[in-house]
Amino acid sequence: MAADFIELHPITPQKRFLQQAAEVVRNGGVIAYPTDSCYALGCRLDDRDAAERLRRIRDFDKHHQFTLVCRDLSEIARYAKVDNWQFRLLKQLTPGPYTFILTASKELPKRLSHEKRKTIGIRIPEHGVAQSLLEILNEPLISCTLQFPGEDEPVSLPADAEHALRHSVDLVLDAGDCGTLPTTVLDLSGDAPLLVRQGKGDVSMLGL
Repeated sequence: MAADFIELHPITPQKRFLQQAAEVVRNGGVIAYPTDSCYALGCRLDDRDAAERLRRIRDFDKHHQFTLVCRDLSEIARYAKVDNWQFRLLKQLTPGPYTFILTASKELPKRLSHEKRKTIGIRIPEHGVAQSLLEILNEPLISCTLQFPGEDEPVSLPADAEHALRHSVDLVLDAGDCGTLPTTVLDLSGDAPLLVRQGKGDVSMLGL
């Protein structure tokens, strides 16, 4: 069955469409949705089968780490261990185009954390559609960048990858161009922040 495409306002998205997307996720579906840093693929946190679909779409092996996309700091603190210095930095940089590597808490399913380091990548996107969807879902999304195997860059406009999307996901939330620049990745699992990847998020204020 081909995926539905829904056009949404990027700042004030229509609630009925977001509720439809949330229902797709709750029923085990995979969606494509916009963020402040590229489009992303997402599914429900506790859905192992849907997560395997994400792996197949992206051609990931079983060791690939997904990102946990959260709506606020309290949700992050449920699934990861956050000390005072980490909390201050998270508060400074969220929401925004950053992914933070943190030590996983016992609340996080073990299959989602790094096999050896027991860490998880977490982010809070600053995008009207993503934020509103997470609020309706009332739980995080397992996510990865929307980029098809063999392609040099992520999908910036869903219409440009319509055929591939219609035959790989269940629903596409189209809110216009999100660009192709990925998040900046900061490892906060040690004693101080470590820049893993420079992306869209500015880290000059951190002296990194």
